[in-house]
Amino acid sequence: MSRPPVLPSGRRHGIAFVVPDDWTPQQALAVFELLDDLREVISSRYLTDIQRAMCDERQPPERSFTGPPSF
Repeated sequence: MSRPPVLPSGRRHGIAFVVPDDWTPQQALAVFELLDDLREVISSRYLTDIQRAMCDERQPPERSFTGPPSF
């Protein structure tokens, strides 16, 4: 089984989408502005939480130390 493609966020899961080839520049601008506004609204409420979650995702997994291997 093949792995899912990498999304622009760098993730392999999420909502995959395709931007239609037949949008007018005005339609593309309207969607761009909508996404920009949405990002601003979300950031104003959740920026600290988002930053914390991003840091947590980038941390290496915790390794428990159980001592030297026994032979």
